Amino acid sequence: MKRILLTTALASFTLSVAHADECMDKAEDQTTMNNCALQAYQASDAELNRLFHEIRKRLGDDPDKRQLLRGAERTWVAFRDAECDFTASAVTGGSAYPMVYDMCLNDLTQQRIRQFQQYLACEEGDMSCPVPSAN
Repeated sequence: MKRILLTTALASFTLSVAHADECMDKAEDQTTMNNCALQAYQASDAELNRLFHEIRKRLGDDPDKRQLLRGAERTWVAFRDAECDFTASAVTGGSAYPMVYDMCLNDLTQQRIRQFQQYLACEEGDMSCPVPSAN
């Protein structure tokens, strides 16, 4: 049952990302491209949040691991935001700034999603994985 739910969530997320890519391909002005980049980031952020909550659920009642996860995520968000501020600094004040910034947010969020997916796919007994496998 968990595999079916995970597969359904992944398919829904893939459709959201495909929609965002199609949106960007069809965009005819900067405002539309900015909106497409924002939609892509929002879809990725929603998936990241879903995975974060799945990881928290798997950590159960282990307050130390849950605190470590929270701390890691807060630090990662601070890094992501600072990195995207820097990345988009070449177009600060320009009409493309929102698009460049949101594309950066999306790219880094996609990387984090892959990392969370790896945590959730760990095999039983993998000592390098902080997230218990699903039972």
